[in-house]
Amino acid sequence: MEPDGTSRADPAVGERLRALREARGVSLSALARAAGIGKATLSGLEHGTRNPTLETLYAVAGALGVPLTALVLAPGDPPGAAADVRGAAVTATLLEVFEEAGATFELFWMRVRPGVVQHSPPHAPGVTEHVTVHQGVLRAGPGPVPLVARAGEHISFEADVPHVYGTVGPDEVVANLLIRSPR
Repeated sequence: MEPDGTSRADPAVGERLRALREARGVSLSALARAAGIGKATLSGLEHGTRNPTLETLYAVAGALGVPLTALVLAPGDPPGAAADVRGAAVTATLLEVFEEAGATFELFWMRVRPGVVQHSPPHAPGVTEHVTVHQGVLRAGPGPVPLVARAGEHISFEADVPHVYGTVGPDEVVANLLIRSPR
């Protein structure tokens, strides 16, 4: 992790990103526009010279219509091979990836830092997020009406719209996040 909260630049992430973009016949400019990020940022990600935030990775994955693990994990690699990803408030560690005929499930161990709200871009259509809180009080969900969950509680929401993650109060939140992405 870099001091500015970004993940270390990983050339393999850039290679997977470029391969996915090219397989879909999408130009660098078009993907940057669809993801809502700068073309220079996207080019830097593809060349392994930019350090992606969690928000940027999700914006690109959503625009490509793929789960986050398609960018951060090489096919056949175990989930533990993926580096932690960090956003403005969230640090996520990939624990497992489950594949079914109609969906991919990504299970993360997540920490949410207090005092910061993370604004997450929409994921691909039909993506849902399911959070079980182990410690602290979490406020998460669609931007205008986030849900609140305390330790021992669970929330679910559609994540194909802008959504937020933050804490209620001064304590860090520790939770599991399960993301379901339809194929």
